[in-house]
Amino acid sequence: MSGTRLRLLSVATVITLIAGYSLAAFYAPMDADQGFIQKIFYLHVPMAIVALCGFVLAGIFAILQLRTDDSKWDLRSYVAIHVSIILGVGVLITGAIWAKASWGHWWVWDEPTLVSFLIVFLLYGTYTPLRFSIEDRTKQARYASVFAITAGAFVPLNFAAVRAATATVHPRTFDRTGNLPGKMALAFLVCFIGMAFLYWLLFEYEIAHKTTVARLRSLKRKLADDDDGARARRSAAPELQVS
Repeated sequence: MSGTRLRLLSVATVITLIAGYSLAAFYAPMDADQGFIQKIFYLHVPMAIVALCGFVLAGIFAILQLRTDDSKWDLRSYVAIHVSIILGVGVLITGAIWAKASWGHWWVWDEPTLVSFLIVFLLYGTYTPLRFSIEDRTKQARYASVFAITAGAFVPLNFAAVRAATATVHPRTFDRTGNLPGKMALAFLVCFIGMAFLYWLLFEYEIAHKTTVARLRSLKRKLADDDDGARARRSAAPELQVS
């Protein structure tokens, strides 16, 4: 992505996030039971959905890497997981804050929604150390892709199992129509789009950074090889003159 498109995406992300959380704070109605703390819903839930979708996206990139053996798909799979892990940390923090305010506990271990997300997060937390424990780049990309595909397939299966389970304290926001009134639904939708933009922005910035670093390293190696070749020619020139 070019610098101009990145700047446009940055502006769109900032505008959408400001609009979404302004709607959440001032336009969406206050929850009758939880009060203002319920507003964290507009941050917590979009972040969780986008993070989980990012894990699945990484699995798709990994499939393309195995099919084409192109390193660009391996890079995209790695970055997709990295950004989703960052958002996952935010999900766990905001979830703990919301749980403490609503239930009086930072965590509830018998709630399947909470525990399932933690399991997914810890699963992907092993991705980076496992990946970089392999020194061979070809094997590293192959094994990392297999991991991303397997774990990515686990995410929707885990989500379906949790939705089928009986909820204890965690609300089922989208189980039936009318859970979100019109104003709340509008605020949530704009916040969700803003969070998706944020994921896309972080993804593109990290791709640009890692691509630039790789090009600089390649250029340094080329310059070093040219310098070595020049020194070798200079050292060989007197010998040729003597002979």
